[in-house]
Amino acid sequence: MVDLLKCVEIEPHGAAEFTVIWLHGLGANGHDFEPIVPSLRIDPTLQVRFVFPHAPHIPVSINNGMEMPAWYDIINLDLGREIDATQLRNSAIEISGLIARENERGIKTENIIIAGFSQGGAVGYELALSYPNKLAGLIALSTYFATQKTIKLSPANRKLPVFIGHGRQDQMVLPKMGKEAYDFLEDQNYPVEHHEYEVAHGVDMDEVKEIGTWINRAFNRGK
Repeated sequence: MVDLLKCVEIEPHGAAEFTVIWLHGLGANGHDFEPIVPSLRIDPTLQVRFVFPHAPHIPVSINNGMEMPAWYDIINLDLGREIDATQLRNSAIEISGLIARENERGIKTENIIIAGFSQGGAVGYELALSYPNKLAGLIALSTYFATQKTIKLSPANRKLPVFIGHGRQDQMVLPKMGKEAYDFLEDQNYPVEHHEYEVAHGVDMDEVKEIGTWINRAFNRGK
């Protein structure tokens, strides 16, 4: 049996009916977005479990080869963003194991949202848009669609709702990279939203509020 990634989990007050699996960015861990959950103001009639997996520690080229929590190696930070795409896809497979565990715990795949920040969002694009069974949605924050040219889009998720959020002052992942992902998804007729905020490589409270509203809407569709 393959070991699942270790995770931080926040349980609802009742039996969980929905799940958000939220991937952190480079050098962070599963605790990174844990504190924002109360600020999302999730509809109290929705029983939502939050799962924040920890990325493994691997050597990262832009960190002089030193190990740090990462979903995949980044070779350089230019606009081409050379990465180890095989590691990215393997991380997506690892997250799919968490989806399977949620299924075992009684959560339907159509009641699961995949969310990711920066590196985590790049994995989220690959996982959610190629996943063979229908998901509830994808949240892509301060990120880019690293595998856009190679992904095999899943017919089951061709109507997947997508929320893209990006900081206008982001110098780590330029806003144009988020907009390129939006343009691709819009051209493919996905129900995608693109939002920008007055923040750098991070999220602000306006964004958190809108993410919460979007989650409530996505899960209320599944009730």
